[in-house]
Amino acid sequence: MRGSKKIRWRDLSRSRQRAVVAGSLVQFTLAAIAWVDLARRTDAEVRGSRRVWAFVIAINFLGPIAYFAFGRRGGLVPFD
Repeated sequence: MRGSKKIRWRDLSRSRQRAVVAGSLVQFTLAAIAWVDLARRTDAEVRGSRRVWAFVIAINFLGPIAYFAFGRRGGLVPFD
């Protein structure tokens, strides 16, 4: 992309800055919840490789959503 100008944080409007921060918080929260859930499950409760799912969860919003939709067997794992 020749000639394209980099957009700096300070060039964004306040509302866009807030949207970026909010999206980041949602993304990191989803990933953290998914990693905690993965850590609390036994191998029998996870479809496929736990290691692969740990990497998949790190992929933006799609990773945690894919894990919750396809990577788990059964319901929620209770917190002790």
